[in-house]
Amino acid sequence: MGSVAARLPDGGGPPWISPAAVQRSLPMADAIDVLEQTLRAGLNPERDGQRSRFDTPDGQLLQMPSTGDRYSGSKILSIRPANERDGFPVIQGVYVLFDGAHMSPVAVLDGAALTTLRTPAISGLAVRHLAAPGSSRVALFGTGVQAWGHVQAISAVLPVEHVDVIGRTPAHVEEMVRRIRGAGISAASADSQTVSEADVVVCATAAHTPLFDGALVADHAVTVAIGSHAPDAREVDTTLVRRSWVVVESRASALREAGDVVVPIAEGALDAEDLITLADLVRRAVTITHDRPRLFKGSGMPWQDLATAGAIADRVLGGTG
Repeated sequence: MGSVAARLPDGGGPPWISPAAVQRSLPMADAIDVLEQTLRAGLNPERDGQRSRFDTPDGQLLQMPSTGDRYSGSKILSIRPANERDGFPVIQGVYVLFDGAHMSPVAVLDGAALTTLRTPAISGLAVRHLAAPGSSRVALFGTGVQAWGHVQAISAVLPVEHVDVIGRTPAHVEEMVRRIRGAGISAASADSQTVSEADVVVCATAAHTPLFDGALVADHAVTVAIGSHAPDAREVDTTLVRRSWVVVESRASALREAGDVVVPIAEGALDAEDLITLADLVRRAVTITHDRPRLFKGSGMPWQDLATAGAIADRVLGGTG
């Protein structure tokens, strides 16, 4: 099965696919293609499994199940914000992949590494279909692993020439700027006003309130809001939502989890019927113009984990990872 797959510690059970193996076996561009191919093949995100949450004394457990033609699977994550203080990852977990026919365990993958890959990949897929021709300048809110993943994802679908980095901690902003420059892309620290110059605005934060004035976003620009999956958390304001074509992973998941959609609907600024699904966009069942902003609101769905995990397992266990 190759050096990237190892048995579980007791020598039994399905192979363990490590974080390094997840990263190495499926490059970002390939992950974006896998998600696009899954939607083009007819998957219906409206029928996907739901994210469940269970509170513990110290944090929260999340579970995300899904099923497809060849595989079924579920991601189990723990979230403990205090871990940042204690020197542990805030998000930890595993993904268990099952054979679709016999429901036998096929592999266990690192859940955090899988999330780090598939989340920016779904954003990259949306930007591939939403960005105006010639888009090359990015405004990036956030300095964590998802922010860097989104630099990789946007660069995989657009010829990115410059990234403005906006964050709360100057040292973290400067580190992200250095990392982006190290990848051969111009970058600088900036403030929220720079969204007016951006072709693509990426929100990859833990914010619960809007990050910038939506009136500043150019008519031709696309905004990705990916950092939250709670009905009361927002990264963009109602002004931007009211101006934009709004694209979501699925209407059902957006109405359950996406505060960037739920709150404007409650305020009467948006109708649920106006939401455009990413599946329809990818399948070209809808046409979106570039004379008004486009907003992609993602919160992460189980089918994305399953599609990505299946592709990784195929490569690793098949000896191509």
